[in-house]
Amino acid sequence: MSVQLYVATGGMSTWYSDDLGQTLARHWSTSGLYSESRVWALSAHPDVPGEVLAGTDSGIYSLDRATNKWTHIPSILDQVHTWALARVSDNPDIIYAGTSPAEIYRSQDRGRSWTPLNVGFAERCAQVVIPRVTQVLVDPQDSNAIWATVEIDGIWRSLDGGKTWSKHVTGAISDDGHGVALVRKNGKRILFLSTNKGLNVSHDDGETWQFRPMAKPWQFLRAVTPRADNSGVMFLTIGDSVPGSTGSLMRSRNYGESWEDAGLPGEMMSTPWCIATNPVDPNLIFVATCFGKYFRSTDGGESWSKLPRELGETRSLLWLPN
Repeated sequence: MSVQLYVATGGMSTWYSDDLGQTLARHWSTSGLYSESRVWALSAHPDVPGEVLAGTDSGIYSLDRATNKWTHIPSILDQVHTWALARVSDNPDIIYAGTSPAEIYRSQDRGRSWTPLNVGFAERCAQVVIPRVTQVLVDPQDSNAIWATVEIDGIWRSLDGGKTWSKHVTGAISDDGHGVALVRKNGKRILFLSTNKGLNVSHDDGETWQFRPMAKPWQFLRAVTPRADNSGVMFLTIGDSVPGSTGSLMRSRNYGESWEDAGLPGEMMSTPWCIATNPVDPNLIFVATCFGKYFRSTDGGESWSKLPRELGETRSLLWLPN
């Protein structure tokens, strides 16, 4: 199967690969997206395979994969930084965007127009000053159930399709929300919240949380991602700080009950940061560190190869079949 890998960077626009990440080519400014853009998020429409959306520090851009050209989509998001994009599984024309300053916007027309949901996030915080939405997660089996992590304002939940929101951090080790994941075991939802101080698990839809420490000397977590086969296998990026100087990829084989080191090869030199999976081939997985080392697995995360190219700050990965 032929695939394309897309890499979003903080200051060097987007890059792409047609050979499973062995080589990477840059989208220069002639592609329609300024080649020194900060790109925070990538999203693909499952029913429009030729299109990729990018959330940037200057609005939303749409990539025509056939021509490798980006088109700016003017909108209210031009005035903010778009850090997260999430689609509704049963209607992927509906997209939620998480931004900095922290807000969630909804589009019902594939990103052509957006409406702020006026969630009520904190306007200021001590550490990063201006809070930002780091991830939005829509339950793939229940589009009314949505969670959003905020750096730094915890995790928020809507159970009515984004109409109303409430903050839920009871029992969480930290209010510094970095990522959220959902798995189903025996038909019941299990939620995972990654923070700067460790992993939290919820069995009541995020109403309350329990801290679950990793067997590592550091607990700074970023991405938490199930393998795209509903098998209970999950992955988690962990390191010593941001951007960090070391870290690991952790793997669970039992819906997050226990974790082991997944064995990324070599020295990380920064915290592992993002993970790319796709149900088209659950065995093909890509991982990036914060400062742009890239790794690939073709056997579902059992073994890993380091890819040759190293870039700078990396914020999102996406792979798609050609």
